[in-house]
Amino acid sequence: MALTSQEAARNAIAAQLIELEAGLRQLGLWSAEARSPESLASDQPFAVDVLEMEQWLQYVFLPTLYDLLKQDAPMPEQCAVAPMAEETLGKKRIPCRALIATLRDLDRLITETH
Repeated sequence: MALTSQEAARNAIAAQLIELEAGLRQLGLWSAEARSPESLASDQPFAVDVLEMEQWLQYVFLPTLYDLLKQDAPMPEQCAVAPMAEETLGKKRIPCRALIATLRDLDRLITETH
């Protein structure tokens, strides 16, 4: 049985999320520490007041999107994470070009699901 275009898009998003996590781990940006919900509380975009970009990706972005996929819930109407990653991770002395490309793909895939 062939996948619907929606199923194919969700599978592509899941694959990119796995790629994002792998990229964070390869660059040494993945933390083994668990964070309390209180430490993640923020009303700022990307939780810039309490988290570094890589932490926001690990503790907020990835879990949120995994939950949406697991619950078969709609994806956000817009997604534009790559520009913020370019501004933050892009300024670190790490080879993050592939990671940012993965985020660009995710932005496109999520936005196109609507």
